[in-house]
Amino acid sequence: MNATLPQHLSQKARYEISPHPEHPRLLHLHLDAQALAGFLDDVRHIDVQNLEYVPFMRFHLARALVARLGEDFAATLVRIVKDRRHGGFTLGLEGVSEDSADFVKFGTAIGHLLGPSNHDSMSGAYYARFLVKHTDASDSYLRQAYRLFTMHTDGTFVSEATDWLLMMKFAEQHAAGGESRFLHLDDWSECERFVQDPLGSQPMLYKAPGSKNVSDRVERPVFFLGEFGLSISFIDQFVQPANGAQAAYLQALSESMESSPGTRTVGLPVGDLVVLNNYFYVHGRAPFERNEQLHRELMRLRGTFAQ
Repeated sequence: MNATLPQHLSQKARYEISPHPEHPRLLHLHLDAQALAGFLDDVRHIDVQNLEYVPFMRFHLARALVARLGEDFAATLVRIVKDRRHGGFTLGLEGVSEDSADFVKFGTAIGHLLGPSNHDSMSGAYYARFLVKHTDASDSYLRQAYRLFTMHTDGTFVSEATDWLLMMKFAEQHAAGGESRFLHLDDWSECERFVQDPLGSQPMLYKAPGSKNVSDRVERPVFFLGEFGLSISFIDQFVQPANGAQAAYLQALSESMESSPGTRTVGLPVGDLVVLNNYFYVHGRAPFERNEQLHRELMRLRGTFAQ
């Protein structure tokens, strides 16, 4: 613990863990509202630009949050995300603030309890904030409200590792539908069929569209064995099949994940976030119902586990 943090803060754990009401594997953490208010007050003097420019300040926020929630809070989060039985959690600011700067600070603190964040080339910062609204001219499904955002993992088209993914909801108005969709590999009944196919271990080429600001050409297999056992790297929009056989395999794989009974929808209230292990979960988003006043703002943060 950083010796400069306030010494009068209680080290008693101020959170409760329960099963998530909408997903059989995810856990939900209920955080003490008074502790959260204290955290936001402790970091009130830190502005978001400082976090964007100075990477060690992001870890300072994480230490400040631990000072309010208890010494074991960080280890608890890491343990949940690395545990294949769960691999993810939701939690939120418990209504103590509606300030977007506070949302950035809170999400930054949670992410950096897991480890350093990756550079997000789409935004040019360590995180991205983006809108989903009625009209959009983007070149991917991310901001297209009325299309199914198909199941995928993050970081497929960059060379750096992406161990975990954090998504936080900042605002939402006139939104029906658009629920998050999650599939754990161990809940996908047809997974073994695609793992055993020789194409499952064959490197595939990934290239990102212009909006991602990434020029890398990355080759990686769909399935591989890693620290967490069987893992997957896949996104239908950016994988470039070399032949018809690869294309047919990828199409069948995507359709199987979309229709799997293991794919569950999860709602996320404003001010809440979800963290997933990016190796054995795929995620997507259901379409929204059409509404010209639709407005949703999200923050995305992704990174690696601390060494």
